[in-house]
Amino acid sequence: MITQSELGGAQKFLSNLVSHLDRDIYEFLVAVGSSGNGDFLRVLKAEGISFQTLKFLKREPASGSDIRAVFEIRKLIKNYRPDVLFLNSSKAGFIGSLATVFPTRINALKVVYRIGGWSFNDPWPKWKKWFWIILEWLSAKWKDVIIVNNQHDLNQAKKLKIKPRSQIELIHNGIEVYKLDFLQKEEARAKLLERVAKLSGRNITAKNIVGTIANFYPTKGLEYLIGAADILRNDENIVFFIIGDGELRPELEKTIIEKGLEKKIFLLGQIPDAYRFLPAFDVFVLSSVKEGFPWSLIEAMSAKLPVIATNVGAVPEIINDHKNGLLVEPRDSMGLADGIKEILGNDLLKNELGIQAHQTVLFKFELDKMVKQIEELL
Repeated sequence: MITQSELGGAQKFLSNLVSHLDRDIYEFLVAVGSSGNGDFLRVLKAEGISFQTLKFLKREPASGSDIRAVFEIRKLIKNYRPDVLFLNSSKAGFIGSLATVFPTRINALKVVYRIGGWSFNDPWPKWKKWFWIILEWLSAKWKDVIIVNNQHDLNQAKKLKIKPRSQIELIHNGIEVYKLDFLQKEEARAKLLERVAKLSGRNITAKNIVGTIANFYPTKGLEYLIGAADILRNDENIVFFIIGDGELRPELEKTIIEKGLEKKIFLLGQIPDAYRFLPAFDVFVLSSVKEGFPWSLIEAMSAKLPVIATNVGAVPEIINDHKNGLLVEPRDSMGLADGIKEILGNDLLKNELGIQAHQTVLFKFELDKMVKQIEELL
């Protein structure tokens, strides 16, 4: 079960997991909330994975639909009769686990909750952070197993006494490096430049493209990437491409216009299988202020790109500073700008970071390892 149908990190995790489970052993149904653009549903359909939409499970809180979602989920459990309810994302984690104990507990069901980054680490007001801490602490008692994907989140769970009935496990994300169908650099670059020309009417001649792939959420810190572009505004050899979309688009567009960066930074919108275009970039930047274990980062590393990433979530478990990428503190536009200049000004460093990034993913974050660990839990 998952809250949204857009293709974010939690959805990538879930599609990778279910598509690699042995169907002679496991039967499964993916239940998806009604929020989102439906990209995840298209992935499930292409993989031949059964799914069902939950009409009342939505990302935004609403007491009426949230209560109805509890009974909608209970009905699904009664009809499908699963051995395990595998919950993904904060909202599905709370509402889904509540449905197993209210109004009565469903004893035969085991509840697994996999969280890709605690919601209380989001850039929210203090009251909202504490509200989610309380919800996670309370609902942990309705779950048998909690899976986190980074050490930082595991440490927080222990400190805040977020303790499930059985155990809490750390399982890093995994990816199949050699099955990623990257475009060749020249083709990827030509297609993105063509898209920019179509969207903005501008023909780009800059030598270097700094890029990222992100949903336009507050957690992604895209305003700090725009700040880095502002610092580098006088370097005509650098442009910035952001692939993605979301609720903050109007705000980001306004900031770009106010800073006079229309010729410097370009919002390219959602692109299907966006990872395929990563080779078009000369540097990949993850500017997030909060992360769990970022898929876009390990995809960029798989593409042998030099990466700059903020020191949040699992990132320091992935990046060894100046060995396989550069680490920068969150909310630091100057740090991002300095990192970009350092990489683009040193071809030896640029190439070495790309090679070491690829090797890191290949040997440390393999999909088979992730699937095996989860199968052992199941």
